[in-house]
Amino acid sequence: MNRDGRAEAAVLRVEALVDVIGRVTLYIALVMIALVATNVLLRYAFSLGSVWAQELEWHLLAALILLGMSHALQRGDNVRVDLFYAGFSPRRKYLVELLSHGLLLAVALLLVKLSLGYVAQSFDIGERSADPGGIPYRWAVKGLIPAGFGLLAVQTAAAMLRLVIEERQRRESVDA
Repeated sequence: MNRDGRAEAAVLRVEALVDVIGRVTLYIALVMIALVATNVLLRYAFSLGSVWAQELEWHLLAALILLGMSHALQRGDNVRVDLFYAGFSPRRKYLVELLSHGLLLAVALLLVKLSLGYVAQSFDIGERSADPGGIPYRWAVKGLIPAGFGLLAVQTAAAMLRLVIEERQRRESVDA
């Protein structure tokens, strides 16, 4: 297998992992919708409420966002100014994509680095909800920060690798 073949195989493995995690976020979203609907019904119809259930809503929202952003990048659901981008040549589009992915990779890696101490501190002190009846193990939801941005970094690196492979193939087809 040549270099491009191995690189393509690595990209496909990363994309498969991100796709599985993206499908998991679908179920997180469904659970969150059911939880919010249940909380609203209990609060307004029966005057019942739970701090634990309310905190679970934002824990699920954090999981949804942090684990779903790599899937959004993979699918191309990220925001881009297509008004300008649409008129670019293939070479310029490649350079814009490569630069924007490079910046995203740098930011994702920085956030992983900065959040590791934050999570470790939360774990070390056994951080839990400040509210009575809240969710214990606050470090677990904080642990989604480096996990989510780490996954985003891996997906971004795979996307950059895919860009390079596709640009090389485009150039070879133009030269042929």
